[in-house]
Amino acid sequence: MQYGNIFGRVPGTALACGMLGLKLLEAERARDARVALGFASFVLMSSLLFTQSLLFSLAVCGVLGLVIAGLLALQPAPLAQPRRMLPDLARASMLLGVAVPLALAAFVLLPRLNAPLWGTRGDDTLTSTGLSDSMAPGQFVRLMLDESPAFRAEFKGPRPRPQALYFRTIVLSDFDGTTWTRRFTDSRASDAIPQVPARSPIYGYTMTLEGSGDHRWLPALDLPIVAPEGARLSREQILVTRPGPVAIVTYDLQSSPDAKLDTTLSGPERARLLALPPGYGAQARQLAQRWRDQLQSDDRIVQAALKLFHSSFDYTLEPPPLARDTVDDFLFGTKAGFCEHYASAFVFLMRAAGIPARVVTGYQGGWWSSEYLLVRQSDAHAWAEVWSDGEGWKRVDPTAAVSPDRIDLGAAQSDPNAGWMRSGWLRELRNQFDIANSLWTRSVITFDSLRQHALLTEFGASELGRGDLLLALSIVLAITMALAAAWAMRETRARHGDPLDRAWQRFRAALARGGIEDRPNEGPLDLGERACAAAPRRARDVQALVDEYVALRYGSAEPERARMARLVRSLRRFRLGRH
Repeated sequence: MQYGNIFGRVPGTALACGMLGLKLLEAERARDARVALGFASFVLMSSLLFTQSLLFSLAVCGVLGLVIAGLLALQPAPLAQPRRMLPDLARASMLLGVAVPLALAAFVLLPRLNAPLWGTRGDDTLTSTGLSDSMAPGQFVRLMLDESPAFRAEFKGPRPRPQALYFRTIVLSDFDGTTWTRRFTDSRASDAIPQVPARSPIYGYTMTLEGSGDHRWLPALDLPIVAPEGARLSREQILVTRPGPVAIVTYDLQSSPDAKLDTTLSGPERARLLALPPGYGAQARQLAQRWRDQLQSDDRIVQAALKLFHSSFDYTLEPPPLARDTVDDFLFGTKAGFCEHYASAFVFLMRAAGIPARVVTGYQGGWWSSEYLLVRQSDAHAWAEVWSDGEGWKRVDPTAAVSPDRIDLGAAQSDPNAGWMRSGWLRELRNQFDIANSLWTRSVITFDSLRQHALLTEFGASELGRGDLLLALSIVLAITMALAAAWAMRETRARHGDPLDRAWQRFRAALARGGIEDRPNEGPLDLGERACAAAPRRARDVQALVDEYVALRYGSAEPERARMARLVRSLRRFRLGRH
């Protein structure tokens, strides 16, 4: 009822979970429990549509092992063998291990789509980056406390300096007094080609996004020069994906920190980038007008704002709440906040002083491994851009004026109130583990038709089409099923029943070694009578064992465990000897 339909990733999963709960409510027999466990496996699979990280995938395998152990526990147990949890878990683990080669064969040989299976678009509006097309006070806190990876960047040449690690994602230009939003009419593609000055560094790199969802905006190192395939570079110098059935998760880029796209600003655009909401920020407007009257120069006004932030403001991830007039309350009241507070107040001051300005959200910083740069959701950041006639847009980060450590160390490490959950050693441990998670992403999550073709080419099978792949997979399945059938039908000691039956077979073998022929069609009473006649010296012992076996096996539905254990030991120790 909440979602209004049953189609899509989130509504479909919610429906499946609800149906599983209802099935458990009406389960009365073992058959109902088996059906519920089978359906639970299907519901478990649906969780992989939301995240496919290494740890989560291992957790799914662990839960699948519990489901298999539950199915094993529902199998009829031999008499006098109580059901125990650990043997069932061990058998479930063995079955999962046996299934691994078959799963690998299906993973490699199953025909692939042109993009990873997990890249299909969902029905929700969340992006893998975690950023949205709006920014309000306190909104970034959720991201800054989220240590999950946002993306990884593998640079093919020299690495950028830490002060240049700004990954722009969304540009916000409209302000209503509380919330900055993005104007979608500005998302049209730019006809201009970014100009890169001579001797300016150009960085080539590959971006790999984490998570799933509708990747509408692609993070790019400030500033991207060209758009990757499947995306376009908007007039705001952000990468916007084109509509399509598959989301982009991996793309190649080139960026230059000195690239320029626009050097002129039209009259309507200038008016929009100077607009301020009426009835808000009266004190901020007065301060900005005073700067304009006294300083005249745009650059000097920018430096005055940065000096103000540096002299009397504090950086914290736990700022006090703001009143209705957020800008004035922040500038002249609380004077404490993090990047979104400083970017918002700075852009407001610039516009009030007659300087076109806008807010840019994205990511700043990251952690370098030996091969790539890991950027987490907690590295989300907001900064400002101001317009300069003849030069274009220039980046200004007011947060750096308040807390330089935010740029060098990151949001969590620069916050003096950060607890142990965001401590340096724990973050370093997570960063080191991400190396394994990165390998998992490259090898499994982004395994598409191109990677499949490259892998098969290494084994000399580059010409295999989809039909050939399906035939090869069918052959592997047939061979696996034949081996499994041969293994299941093999003659083992387990085929002779429970411990009592196996001990009885050893007893019959001991009689055969003593010269008493073993006749498979002969029951225990006839065997005992014939053995007593053939070995009168041991007749009493033989008859006692036979009588006890008949009493336990045929005279009781649930014999005593201790009594059965004694008989098993006696049957195993029996030796007929000479007679």
